[in-house]
Amino acid sequence: MEKTYNPSQIEKKTYKSWESKNCFAPQNPELNNSYTIVLPPPNVTGSLHMGHAFQQTIMDILIRTSRMRGNNTLWQVGTDHAGIATQMLVERKVAKEEGKNKHDFGRDKFIEKIWEWKNESGNLILNQMKRLGLSADWSREKFTMDEDLSLAVTAAFEKLYDDKLIYRGKRLVNWDPKLNTAISDLEVENRESQGYMWDIKYKLTGNTKTIEGLDYIIVSTTRPETLLGDVAVAVNPNDERYKSIIGKHVMLPIINREIPIIADEHADLEKGTGCVKITPAHDFNDYSVGQKHQLPLINVMTFSAKIRNKPEIFHFNGKIYNDLSIDIPSRYQGLDRFDARKEILSELKDLNLLVNQKDHILTIPYGDRSGEIIEPLLTNQWYVKTKPLAKTAIDAVKNNEINFVPKQYENMYFSWMNEIEDWCISRQLWWGHRIPAWYDSTGNIYVGKDELFVRKKYELDNNVELSQDHDVLDTWFSSALWTFASQGWPEKTKNLDLYHPTNVLVTGYDIIFFWVARMIMMTMYLVKDENNKPQIPFKTVYVHGLIRDENGQKMSKSKGNVLDPIDMIDGIELDDLVDKRTSNMMQPSLAKKIEKNTLKAFPDGIASYGTDALRFTLASLASTGRDIIWDMNRLEGYRNFCNKLWNASRFLILNINKNPNYETVELVDLSLPDRWIKSLFNSTVKEVNNHIDNYRFDLAAQCIYEFTWNQFCDWYLELSKPTLNSNNENKKNATLCTLLQTLDGILRLSHPFIPFITEEIWSNIKKFLPNSQTSTIMLSKYPKFDPSLNDVSATKEMEWVKSFVQVTRNIRNEYKISPNTKLNVFLYFDDNSEKNVFIKNELLLKTISNLDMVTIQENKSNSSVKLSSTYLINTSELTIDASSLINKDEEISRLTKEISKLLEEISRVDKKLSNKAFVDKAPEHVINKEEKKKKEFTSQLNKLREKKLILEKL
Repeated sequence: MEKTYNPSQIEKKTYKSWESKNCFAPQNPELNNSYTIVLPPPNVTGSLHMGHAFQQTIMDILIRTSRMRGNNTLWQVGTDHAGIATQMLVERKVAKEEGKNKHDFGRDKFIEKIWEWKNESGNLILNQMKRLGLSADWSREKFTMDEDLSLAVTAAFEKLYDDKLIYRGKRLVNWDPKLNTAISDLEVENRESQGYMWDIKYKLTGNTKTIEGLDYIIVSTTRPETLLGDVAVAVNPNDERYKSIIGKHVMLPIINREIPIIADEHADLEKGTGCVKITPAHDFNDYSVGQKHQLPLINVMTFSAKIRNKPEIFHFNGKIYNDLSIDIPSRYQGLDRFDARKEILSELKDLNLLVNQKDHILTIPYGDRSGEIIEPLLTNQWYVKTKPLAKTAIDAVKNNEINFVPKQYENMYFSWMNEIEDWCISRQLWWGHRIPAWYDSTGNIYVGKDELFVRKKYELDNNVELSQDHDVLDTWFSSALWTFASQGWPEKTKNLDLYHPTNVLVTGYDIIFFWVARMIMMTMYLVKDENNKPQIPFKTVYVHGLIRDENGQKMSKSKGNVLDPIDMIDGIELDDLVDKRTSNMMQPSLAKKIEKNTLKAFPDGIASYGTDALRFTLASLASTGRDIIWDMNRLEGYRNFCNKLWNASRFLILNINKNPNYETVELVDLSLPDRWIKSLFNSTVKEVNNHIDNYRFDLAAQCIYEFTWNQFCDWYLELSKPTLNSNNENKKNATLCTLLQTLDGILRLSHPFIPFITEEIWSNIKKFLPNSQTSTIMLSKYPKFDPSLNDVSATKEMEWVKSFVQVTRNIRNEYKISPNTKLNVFLYFDDNSEKNVFIKNELLLKTISNLDMVTIQENKSNSSVKLSSTYLINTSELTIDASSLINKDEEISRLTKEISKLLEEISRVDKKLSNKAFVDKAPEHVINKEEKKKKEFTSQLNKLREKKLILEKL
């Protein structure tokens, strides 16, 4: 082994070795013990981010553990075609390189351009995932636009349509005016911003007056441009101010059209004036009110969010409303929605109808791809009826066929499923699965995989002209089929039989609605077992939190706090990091701010930590909380952990090489430390396995760290040195055997978390291991708990030994005594069993603690010693003679300085915590951090004062 641990030298070569040996493929397909995970397919346009790294590390831990447990393990991977993102990327590319747009190519040629891009550049994220050490079966990699998956999508659509669970209808959707397509809620980013609320007079018609004698009511709105499509004004039925005018009418300003006053609880008694304009074609809440009261829908906007020349008018059920004729004033026709807003406000002011303009905090929806403000718009779309599918999916979770971990996320699932709305599955794009529906000249719909199939299915002759629907399916539709379509459905394949249902889905809580619920619904409707029972897609849903920066902020490019996992693996210079974060910032002021924050956070750039340190850090953060706070200090700490493991392994190899007579056999001549470490490792194995099985990766990582660093490296290696340096060959051989067996166990136990370093070390010690049958650690056996290895007496005795050593170390630390200075101590035993432990291990204890003379006393502490302190070790007492080792006056002076420093620190924290501005603005975790500091400083202060008092009395 190299003297220095250098992850960059081992990671790439190790991964290539695993791939060349086909280690990632299922190893035992003939056995009926399959374990499957499907990777949530990342966008083909994407690059690895911290969320991916976190999620995929968890999956790889589960996969590697399962494989080492002997299961027939498959990790199914693939990428999503990412309809909007990919089409946008290629549109920008051809515009920049060829000065063309998609219409210059036409649909088919433009799609060819996308395939060219995909084949050349679409595997970036997969290559980055390999850098994370993911042990996925790349030979089975799928792409959601592959031919077999496309056939599955078509089959699913056709089945649902034939069963009357898919329909086409006119409803309100999130519409992106820039991309000219409907988008899902997940693709909408809601941002708070400063806006306005306008109060507008709507005059009552006839002789109607309010209870205050007014001939008008005041309606508050944040979107006056939609006034052109108002169909009613709603008041709360319990609002005494307006009860007398319910059922009456008002005159719609500017348009001068009568609209009714209706009673609906949507109108909030406490909000605004209590009167709400209802525009069902341009607001989701208004749409619901309109459906309830069967109000017409008046669409006044084009797909580009401009005011139409003539409005589209429909009944509440989406059918064309021929009996209502409405004109839009010519002065507004063709105006952008926000220009129309200005003009309408100006006209309302001129008409003396604009009462007030007030500051108002708005939540504005933006398209996360285009950055455009989303417009609720009435369009023809394809929908899945979800209520008939939801009941079975709800029952599967209620009956524990599917379990959520943590359990509380079931409530989120039930809440959404019980109120589920029909799912809009069509998108106005070219890239994606084109909807397999054809129309004849009269608008009849025919569904099937292709035109030839459709003609045969519906018995249409060649004289009937057919045209295919231009829309494509939402990418979430194909993703909902992922667990079974990736295994060959709708064919009854061997893979489907072996690897479905899958065992675990690892996902974030933010897509429980968009993906998890839809996968359950679609799978249970489309996939049945041999008894025609609905099949579940997975048995467990492990829901993790979302990674945030050190201040608890969401990571985003605009904040400049995004961390790239590859940067932490390889390292990055400060200048490159700044360039990377600011290169796409259009606003110079924002770029400057990001540069400043980067310089402050990473003055030296980001060091190279290696993949294993990153993975172990991510595992240690995988708690059950919703928010995961990233901490670079942890990353540094786990890099040190890897280094510690490396050095411990070199220590073992050096000692084996120094002992040519070493035999790899089990010996009975074990020392107390040998017996103790074997028993403790066995207990650690039990804990780690339990934590993995319970999806507590943070606790599993903590157990591995605690045992490896504190018990094995710090304690056992130190305690083994006297034996290894002795002339007792039997004991030396036993200790070497124990060292080797324990290190082998640590490597196998840790391998799912830190695969590269464990493989490298294991390959170096494999030649010393008896009966090593595998060529790689990843195919070796995962450690199992063995009750017969529990050694209670060794554990109890060792705790006393450790306490003894710890006390002598504390003494040296307290009195600033050099480790090379031998100590004289006095011992008094109140318990013969503790005395026997000392006698059996006297040589070891004297060597480890560097003691010259140990005097066993019959009575308690020796008061004749002039300068001494007595310490308890369980029921025993240890007294140190320090009279010749320290200078009392110098020690008191040193303690006085330390006490003064701590008082300054406490004062500084007190000042910060008493600052109201700081307490009001600082995040809770920052305040908690300061309070923790104060507690620690106070504890240190009390100890130093006590110590000083003792010295002053001597």
